Amino acid sequence: MAKAMQKQGVDVDFFFSGRSAEQFFDMQCFGQYRVQSGLTFATHNGRVNVAQTAKMNAWLGFIKDVKNLDLSAYDLVLNDYEPVSAWAAKNQGILSIGISHQAALNFAVPKAGDSWFNETMLNYFAPVDIALGCHWHHFGFPILPPFVEVDKIDRVLSSQVLVYLPFESPQSIVDFLRPFSECTFLVYHAGRSPQILPAHIKWHGFDREGFKAAMASCGGVIGNAGFELASEALTLGKKLLIKPLLGQFEQLSNVAALELLGAAECMKSSLEPQALRRWLKAPMPEPISYPEVGDALVSWILKGDWRDPEALCQSLWSQVNLPLGWQKKSG
Repeated sequence: MAKAMQKQGVDVDFFFSGRSAEQFFDMQCFGQYRVQSGLTFATHNGRVNVAQTAKMNAWLGFIKDVKNLDLSAYDLVLNDYEPVSAWAAKNQGILSIGISHQAALNFAVPKAGDSWFNETMLNYFAPVDIALGCHWHHFGFPILPPFVEVDKIDRVLSSQVLVYLPFESPQSIVDFLRPFSECTFLVYHAGRSPQILPAHIKWHGFDREGFKAAMASCGGVIGNAGFELASEALTLGKKLLIKPLLGQFEQLSNVAALELLGAAECMKSSLEPQALRRWLKAPMPEPISYPEVGDALVSWILKGDWRDPEALCQSLWSQVNLPLGWQKKSG
């Protein structure tokens, strides 16, 4: 949305939390943005570590950050499930609009791992006055299509496979891919690779430009069940093999949605060689052309009539040709 807001002359400041400043990348479009620690979760071997998550978050610091974030100069807060600015807006009486994939989970879309705790998190982690969700399918609800920005290039289908499994250990990834020497795997991971790699596994630290090039040219993507990665793969027509971050409600629900739509092969609890073997033989899907949601949404925001987003959602979905197998998945 940053480019859409700039294009339409919106004066906007950007605020981020959940990671340290050096962990953010590809940030040029945000100008002089601000970063605070906020809240995040700890993981170990592909699973959320609840005890470590509770320990690592500075709760008193979070409360202080909320109190110190002065929003008096702003007309509106747009929030992507970010807790510091959400609670600051709530406490200071500044109108806030949430725009996030998490907001789509407030509807009866496919879900997994639902619980009282997860419902409480959805409602209170980053509370907003108006919530707009986005998803790969509307499922019969006023939900936006995904925000996807991919390079406008010719579709290329190579035998290389892009691998992005940031929550798995480097050794477990190599052990998982080692038997499949008939393919070349391009692994992007922040961790250091094991010292001796098979020739068919190419290890990369995270590099946004290299990652984008690999995404454009690969024949398939192996990743976690994050919303953005799957959205890019669906838009580019890449087959998708996913393994969710266990214990993370959003990713488990993404698996449920992708399975219902028949849009991905899923590994439920571990890196499963048999699932990879089946997936390598699967055909390529057709790309899905989602509209420029950011441009339409900024125009809608500037009109100021925010209480009923249904017309906006219907207008955007009317521009999408969903795969034939998806068109009956609206309930």
